[in-house]
Amino acid sequence: MYCEKGYIEEMDIQYSEMNEITIDGRKIGSVHPPFVIAEIGINHEGSIDKAMKMIDDASIAGCECVKFQSHIVEEEMVPNDIVPKNAEESIWDIINRCSLKSEEEETLKEYTESKGMIFLSTPFSCAAAERLKNLDVDAYKIGSGECNNYPLVEHIASFKKPIILSTGMNNLSSIARSVAILHKYSVPYALLHCTSIYPTPYDKVRLGALKELQEAFPDAVLGLSDHSLSNYPCLGAVSLGASILERHFTSDKSWPGPDIPISMDPKELQELINGSNAIYQALGGSKEILEEEKPTIDFAYASVVTIRSVKKGEPFTKENIWVKRPGNGEILVKKFEEVLCKTAKVDIVKDVQLTYSMINE
Repeated sequence: MYCEKGYIEEMDIQYSEMNEITIDGRKIGSVHPPFVIAEIGINHEGSIDKAMKMIDDASIAGCECVKFQSHIVEEEMVPNDIVPKNAEESIWDIINRCSLKSEEEETLKEYTESKGMIFLSTPFSCAAAERLKNLDVDAYKIGSGECNNYPLVEHIASFKKPIILSTGMNNLSSIARSVAILHKYSVPYALLHCTSIYPTPYDKVRLGALKELQEAFPDAVLGLSDHSLSNYPCLGAVSLGASILERHFTSDKSWPGPDIPISMDPKELQELINGSNAIYQALGGSKEILEEEKPTIDFAYASVVTIRSVKKGEPFTKENIWVKRPGNGEILVKKFEEVLCKTAKVDIVKDVQLTYSMINE
């Protein structure tokens, strides 16, 4: 069922020129403004009040989407004492403390949607995926750690809803197996380049991977899930084709939690939304003179002018004519060489814009 390379050529897939996915009516793709996801994740530390506070703050910042993590700890892992590098306690203890009950997730989904935002969550087990299915979510986010969890990917793909797949800790070969599953179920999908280092140094972000993903998976919507300490990589990613931008989010950077140090606050979220939209608007176009530039031409261009008095019959040389602003004269700078060595038809004083009536042809 899975091909590690060359699978795209072997599958009968029709690609549109403009790849896009739609989540709750929001079209996402290269011809639409960037879709910013505020990743609340487990920053609520199990507190529904904190979660709602972050939803409120994301809404005020103008964010379209918040994302949580759906954990049912006994379904996703066995008891262990592994301590993540960005934490001081075991992943088992962290997830146990931060897991939300089904009814709490339902409350958060309803609250998010009451604010006019999209609710997303990442399921870490089939049971968590089923919980989200029962909540009738509009799409699923699959995290980097589950990118090569092919049984889970297939289970979620069988729901036939759009999938956003993060790809940290994976290469093109392992990503291809998951993409083949998504193709099997004809699931609209997006791939988020990601580096699973917390925090990610700038030289490990590797925005060049976006081009590789685009070439390897031409039907994918592309994005960046970033764990660096600023908005810079996300903003740069927009110019390289990223249509989805995801960063961890918190209302207060003084709150406890393993992901708080890499999270943006409301001000940074607003800056990411505004900045990514500005870059999106600046993309495209071609190198031609715009109609709106023409008023500037009048004072910014140069015209051919006399730089000293010229007598009738005197040849024009670089000693008596030059080019100066403004550019509203009859003879513009591009005609300067043609005027040289021609002669004056009349006497001309200094600092006069030449006209063809002053020149002997």
